[in-house]
Amino acid sequence: MSDATLGSSSPFAPSRDTPDRQKRGLPGISSVILFVVLLVGGLGYAVYGLVSDMHATHAAPLAIGTLVLLGLALLIALGFEFVNGFHDTANAVATVIYTRSLAPSIAVVWSGFFNFLGVLVSTGAVAYSIITLLPIDLILNSGSGGGYAMIFALLLAAIIWNLVTWAFGIPNSSSHALIGSILGVGLANQLMTPVGVASSGVQWDQAWKVLKALIFSPIIGFVAAGGLLLLGKLLIRRPDLWKAPEGNQPPPLWIRGLLILTCTGVSFSHGGNDGQKGMGLIMLILIGAAPTAFALNRAIPESHTPAFVQMSHQAAAVFQAHSGNAPVMDPKDARGTVDTAVKTRALNTPQVYAALASLSNDIGGQIGSFGALRKVPAEAVPNVRNDMYLVAEAIRTLPKAGASFSAPEAATLKSFTGDLNNGTRFIPVWVKVSVAVALGLGTMVGWKRIVVTVGEKIGKTHMTYGQGAAAEIVAMVTIGAAEAYGLPVSTTHILSSGVAGTMAANGSGLQMSTLRNLALAWILTLPVAITLAGCLYWLLHFVF
Repeated sequence: MSDATLGSSSPFAPSRDTPDRQKRGLPGISSVILFVVLLVGGLGYAVYGLVSDMHATHAAPLAIGTLVLLGLALLIALGFEFVNGFHDTANAVATVIYTRSLAPSIAVVWSGFFNFLGVLVSTGAVAYSIITLLPIDLILNSGSGGGYAMIFALLLAAIIWNLVTWAFGIPNSSSHALIGSILGVGLANQLMTPVGVASSGVQWDQAWKVLKALIFSPIIGFVAAGGLLLLGKLLIRRPDLWKAPEGNQPPPLWIRGLLILTCTGVSFSHGGNDGQKGMGLIMLILIGAAPTAFALNRAIPESHTPAFVQMSHQAAAVFQAHSGNAPVMDPKDARGTVDTAVKTRALNTPQVYAALASLSNDIGGQIGSFGALRKVPAEAVPNVRNDMYLVAEAIRTLPKAGASFSAPEAATLKSFTGDLNNGTRFIPVWVKVSVAVALGLGTMVGWKRIVVTVGEKIGKTHMTYGQGAAAEIVAMVTIGAAEAYGLPVSTTHILSSGVAGTMAANGSGLQMSTLRNLALAWILTLPVAITLAGCLYWLLHFVF
């Protein structure tokens, strides 16, 4: 069936009664007002949250230059989430808009709201899974020139590629683009490091874990959605569920309810997964610019301190037991030893264990002497935070370096890592709200190109109500499961492959031109994003 034949009964063919603004693809006045109100409110709340947190910690006022860089970096990070919203989240509203279950103006607001909720209740696991891909020397020095160059380069590269693919209506993945950008920065950082200086470059163990999730999730979407469609046709004997939308007529009420429910689930899951990617980067920006306020989780109660101190000494005893005859180290020397070992992955040595024992005891001793994380003085915050991050990263990497621990030792180190992460890996509520608003606003614009591709250009026939529901149910479950395991996945890839799977299972046929574009975008995203981010990182080194 040709594209022309598809277009003859397309739900996007405007009727004579369609308002003139809708024919021209323009938003209604009420949508514009809502957009402006949310934009102003979101930015205002972000400024209020930033100022309040800095005031509460008695942080020194930021220098003008630092303040400008902070504001610009935050705007670019929120801009990435905005682009993510109108690029990726368009997939969540594709079925309800295409099938006329909801009017576009209502659908995008509905989806934006549940994206907002998904971001608010997210755990932060995906946010810091993304962060662990970055070179550790840039993570520990995010306020340096190299740190700002890293943030600007990877965000701008991801935004540029997202906009290019959106302009051509190709459902490219924002997650894929961001991962590629991070790899590009890591490779460039490694290549630019002087000979003889230790640099971690790309964290390939974490990168491979993330890439596996990105590679296999579309396959899961294709197979599972096709299987669910066949199962549904076997169990649900309702012909109206398996027909394509016709003209401007909405589907029966029960089908509308089903499609709205699946749209809600995908939107919520998307917010919980994709929304976190920007949050982790925003936290790096905040830690670099205002470490006193954001480097340590000051919400941890003082009553937790004795247990934390005890656990740090127990972990130090575990490390000491593996240090052999290595001499006891001064914390300053220990910091350098662990830093180099984490970058080079040469961790399983007596000297490194002795250094980890020294740092663990020092962390516990400092927190114990101050009484709580929120009482750590401003001048000590960067070192305490970096020591906690270094030890947690070393413990995570030790098994891959050949380390072996008994069950009790492993349990102690796992508990200690949890305490360290709780102290350094947190996300303030205002950051979540800001990202949620940016993601929601992005959902309100730019949806039509992606919706037409998903609804009409993947299969040779129009997408039926049942096919849309099957693809979205699988996407909702897959994305939700990935968030639970802290893995970033692509809503775009999962849903598009799910629709393709239902078309194949239904015998509808697939439009190879669209599939070629989707596959080409999938194949090109990594090398293009890597190249863009690497070049931008190199150029920005001359600016910062």
